[in-house]
Amino acid sequence: MSLSPLTNRLVEALTVLPGIGRKTAQRMALYLLEHNRNGGRQLAKCLNEAMERVGHCSQCRIHSEEPLCKICRNPSRDQSLLCVVESPADALAVEQSGSFKGIYFVLMGHLSPLDGIGPEQLGISLLVDRAAKGEIQEIIVATNPTVEGEATAHYIADSLREFEVTVSRIAHGIPVGGELEYTDGGTLNYAFSGRKHLD
Repeated sequence: MSLSPLTNRLVEALTVLPGIGRKTAQRMALYLLEHNRNGGRQLAKCLNEAMERVGHCSQCRIHSEEPLCKICRNPSRDQSLLCVVESPADALAVEQSGSFKGIYFVLMGHLSPLDGIGPEQLGISLLVDRAAKGEIQEIIVATNPTVEGEATAHYIADSLREFEVTVSRIAHGIPVGGELEYTDGGTLNYAFSGRKHLD
């Protein structure tokens, strides 16, 4: 049995989501059509509205409907402490930890010359401009511990060398509750190089 043309288009549209293959998209489409048409209409309305109205904060580049996001507008945030992350999802993960009370700068990726992603595409000049204003005292680079993430972190540190700003890197290593026996060599190397004194 073949799907109707509109059902087929719906299935194809759902496959744009990450981790959704054709079978899962077909299951979703048929569920909405058979069991939850109101939910499907609400999904379509919310999706359309988000695509039209959600942009980026002009200061940190996190998703926002306003020119400045609620984090950048919040007077209780430490405006002298800035965390650089690769994506809005990374900023959300840091926020959910509850341990960071500063502001953010989202790169929207990492350096990848083979893919045509250089400093211009990441907005590193905007980050340098913010550092040049002298309001930021520390920039915490929280890019991923991948080859590209490390290269991006070093490029950022080099770009900020002339300014009076501390540039630090988040620690990487063994997760809380992890066991050394099952930890890979690269993670152990990070853990040992990032060790600190016990008080």
